[in-house]
Amino acid sequence: MNAGTGDRGELFVDGINSGRTDGVRSGRGAAAGGGTVLFSDAPGGGSPSAAPASARPGTGSTADAVSVPRARPAPRPQPGGAPARTRKAGRWAKVAQRIVPDDLQPEVLRVELTELGNAFRAYQRRPEPDLAVLAELHDRKARAFALWADVTADASLREEADRAAAAARTTREMDANRRGVPVDGEGPVVERLLTRGQGVHARNVLEHVRVGAPFPEAEARLAVLMLTLRAARSGTGNVTGQDLGGWLQGDAERVLQELVDVGWLLLPEDVTADEALMSRPEEPAQITVPTLIPTQPRPFFFGKVTRARLSGWAQKVVGDRKLRKKKAGAATRLLAVYTAAHSRPDGSLGGVGEDAGLALDEVAQFCGLRPEEVAEHAGLLVAAGWLAEEADTTDGRLRARLAERVLPLSGLL
Repeated sequence: MNAGTGDRGELFVDGINSGRTDGVRSGRGAAAGGGTVLFSDAPGGGSPSAAPASARPGTGSTADAVSVPRARPAPRPQPGGAPARTRKAGRWAKVAQRIVPDDLQPEVLRVELTELGNAFRAYQRRPEPDLAVLAELHDRKARAFALWADVTADASLREEADRAAAAARTTREMDANRRGVPVDGEGPVVERLLTRGQGVHARNVLEHVRVGAPFPEAEARLAVLMLTLRAARSGTGNVTGQDLGGWLQGDAERVLQELVDVGWLLLPEDVTADEALMSRPEEPAQITVPTLIPTQPRPFFFGKVTRARLSGWAQKVVGDRKLRKKKAGAATRLLAVYTAAHSRPDGSLGGVGEDAGLALDEVAQFCGLRPEEVAEHAGLLVAAGWLAEEADTTDGRLRARLAERVLPLSGLL
């Protein structure tokens, strides 16, 4: 027999030999009066959690082991003494983190609440948000919770209904702002390229270019605008020769080299301005704008989706087919960008009342023009179908309205 010392100094037997060992303390793992250790026949017998075995009195033989099953806790009683009902997980109908009672009456209300919970969960799984759909769900929730509050006299349900009604109104306003249409539904429904928030970002970028471009002429300002949008988030971006040629036409190499010479733009060490103009879409040239690197104080902040949307918006304006057909120069295209960004949903420029129109000196500075030259370039935009009517440049303001075809590009002031 193998013997050892327990954690309290007692001898123990391992149950291998049948000889008797004196001094063995009765207890778990040892049989009184015998040398063979008995283990429970329950699963996991012999483990520290096994139930102790009992020996038959009056004999020297070992007793049969008896397993003591672990007691299961009784279901917790509900208030009033009745045991709680058990139900498999996920079987309760829920909406807005509330359980819909099985016995809720009227039946049509219970069904509506159940379906509404499912509808909200289905909306959360949608790959793209749809604010019109979400507003309708909030409306349904407001009606259903109001009826639920009437049935149960629960004030918290009434509060939930009021919050849902407010959420429906807010969501519809957000949807209207995103699409650039009045909340009351009047006016043309125009699919806008920019949201109101993105329009604000676009105007911030234009203001940054207006006051910070390293050269005053229009060609350099156009290049600074387009390259700023490419590098707005990380300070770096990619351009191709087709991009540069489309923006600057015959001036591309000169303007690019000037921006590099003054340090506003950096190209890779082994890439010249001429080589950048030869880059193709499958191998674009990387550019760096030091003032936009994240370690420097930055003029604006927006995400990659907004950056791409703004860059695409500016590209659509600069590359407008009718502007190209009229052979519009850099100053005229900059004026098109500025008027689009600073227009209201109906196409009118600037504010209303005394503030109607845009400050002529700011428009001229952004476009690389003198204030008295703005009217001429506005006339070119009218001829290209960009502006709907002749511009008014009296009193130091530029007043005009975008043509209907240009409304999708409005910055939604």
